[in-house]
Amino acid sequence: MGKFDGVLLASDFDNTLLYTEDALRTGGPVPPLPERNREALAYFMAQGGRFAIATGRALPAFLRHAGDVPMNAPGVVCNGAAIYDFEKGEYLETAMLDEAARQRGQAALDRFPGVAVEAYHIDNIIHVVHPNAISRQHEHMTHAELTEAPSLPEVPLPLGKLLFEADHETLEEVLAFFTAQGWAEDYELIFSVSHLLEMTIKGASKGGMVRRLAARLGISMEHVYCAGDEANDLSMLQAAAEGFAPANASPAVRESGATVVCGAREGAIADVIAILDKKYS
Repeated sequence: MGKFDGVLLASDFDNTLLYTEDALRTGGPVPPLPERNREALAYFMAQGGRFAIATGRALPAFLRHAGDVPMNAPGVVCNGAAIYDFEKGEYLETAMLDEAARQRGQAALDRFPGVAVEAYHIDNIIHVVHPNAISRQHEHMTHAELTEAPSLPEVPLPLGKLLFEADHETLEEVLAFFTAQGWAEDYELIFSVSHLLEMTIKGASKGGMVRRLAARLGISMEHVYCAGDEANDLSMLQAAAEGFAPANASPAVRESGATVVCGAREGAIADVIAILDKKYS
């Protein structure tokens, strides 16, 4: 029996577990996992803790990193659209977009022709419509190949997430368009960063899927802890017994009541585990 038996720690990947912002901006390589995090996670899991990734990335965009991440629990992918068991190589739960999502997404693209959208198919294929500089930059950073499609209605179902890509002002207009049409209430529409607007079916958020994951593992939410840096992490930070944010987190996250630890570059998850180590001493 370890001190962390019955404890679940779920962490965002980009800029929380691992600082990837420089790679995104420069096109350079993604750095290795901070050694502090690796050692702390090994200790946490050896003491019975369960560690899970909760990422906005599609599965193919995360799989290339999965082998370098110490984890012993299924993870949340596609910003809450699915739970994936990395050991078994299969989805455990999914929450797919409805048929109307393709039509509505295309209506937004027709209204804002400079916007690109990535469509995340559950069979690990990422399609892109109207690719722009942001989508190509995102492809380069994630090393997940994008398959171009002429329109969203021609992208095959089932889809877990649509990712709209443009400057923040334009994406605010996309969000306002969805709201004006009365469609926003049917979906989770959340900025993961200023130039990426995530769209999943209503209820398919990181917080919702972390709750489902905890239930699958038989872990009470009183012993679930989450870490994240952007607005799409807020739902899980608020669902957790305690939420944590790296020092590089967005202002909205830092001001949300989350416990702020060191930056992702310095090993934020190691700081989180040090706090839990005292809590469960």
